Amino acid sequence: MTADMVDTTEGETAGGRGTAGARRAADGAATAQHWAPGDHILWRYRDNADARQIHICRPVTVVQDTEELLAVWMAPGTTCIKPVLADGTPVHHEPLSTRYTKPRRTTHDRWFGTGVLKLARPGDPWSVWLFWERGWQFKNWYVNLEEPRRRWTGGIDSEDHFLDICVYPDRHWEWRDEDEFAQAQRDGLMTAARAAEVRSAGRAAVAQIAAWGGPFADGWEDWRPDPAWEVPPLPENWDRAPDCLRS
Repeated sequence: MTADMVDTTEGETAGGRGTAGARRAADGAATAQHWAPGDHILWRYRDNADARQIHICRPVTVVQDTEELLAVWMAPGTTCIKPVLADGTPVHHEPLSTRYTKPRRTTHDRWFGTGVLKLARPGDPWSVWLFWERGWQFKNWYVNLEEPRRRWTGGIDSEDHFLDICVYPDRHWEWRDEDEFAQAQRDGLMTAARAAEVRSAGRAAVAQIAAWGGPFADGWEDWRPDPAWEVPPLPENWDRAPDCLRS
């Protein structure tokens, strides 16, 4: 996953009617319930160099949350958190050889483009993202290899695994970010054993692509967001420690 997939233009909870985490935590029922369509939650990634820190945070709207699938929508213009170098340089403007070793900080930014639909099945070491061109012309699926997500009252947390797969409407696919995957290993952000697990997860994802099962064959490319949905705000405490973690 490219950390700078937001452009450089620029609440107290995860948003309006979507304060699902706060609302359900209050009655102690958060660990037993699913989020409802329209709820606002946070989709977060921990820093690969320091798992105590959150370095990517994206407010999203729940489309569907069942035992089989969590689907969320990240709307155009969503205020997000992303990593940059300490001097403000976008991460992907830094040469690969020093990209993961120079000091970093986080900054606020806004998601560009037409929005992203994210699909995640419990336990899968990846999520599948759908991208469109303007005018809702479907562009591609993007398989983001990552640690299986952990749910908490305000959203989900994961750790990105650098390696990704791009899948196109004609069903051909290609590996993405293999150079970053290799550099992360050289810089000690991923052990050889973990890298082998990630590559194995990638092969399992490729097998699903080859079989053309869900979610690729499920028609999500024809889905559209509810026009009444508001863009969820980024809460001030976006980096708070997750409470009531659940798998």
